[in-house]
Amino acid sequence: MTLYFAYGANMERAAMRRRCTGARALGPASLRGWRYVIVDGYGSVAPAAGCCVFGVLWRLTPRDLAALNAFESLDSGLYRRALLTVDTGRQRTRALVYVGRREGSRRPRPGYQERLVAAAEDWRLPPRYIAQLRRLAPGYRGARAAETGEIG
Repeated sequence: MTLYFAYGANMERAAMRRRCTGARALGPASLRGWRYVIVDGYGSVAPAAGCCVFGVLWRLTPRDLAALNAFESLDSGLYRRALLTVDTGRQRTRALVYVGRREGSRRPRPGYQERLVAAAEDWRLPPRYIAQLRRLAPGYRGARAAETGEIG
C-alpha cells in the first residue's frame, strides 16, 4: 500500500473513485514548507519556506498507483513523484506527492480551480486556505492571484 497526498483534482471523492477504485481516503493532511502553484493549467506544489499546502491523504493499492501514474502523465514529464512528509494532525508520515516538473501557464484550465475549491470545502480544509484557492479561480477579481498564479 502507498500513502498519497492529493492537493489538486484528486481531492475530489468521485474522481478518485473513478480513477482509483481501491483507494481509501484517510482524511485531511498538510504539507509544510511548500506552496500551491499552477503549472500548465493544473495544480502543483513548489518548495517555499513558511508556506503550507492542505489536501487529502489517500491509501492506494498497487493497481491504484499505476492508474494514478498514468493519469498524472508521468511518462510525458508533466509531474515527477516525490516522497514528502505530511501531517494529519495526529501524526507525521511520508507520502507520495506529484510535483510539477516544468514551468508553464500560471492560469488554471477552465473549471479546474472551481472543482478544487469544491473539493476543499467538501473536506473542510481551513477556510483561509479555501479562500486562497478561490482567489486563483478565473472569475476572482483579485489582482495578485491573477498575476502570480500561486498561493502560500
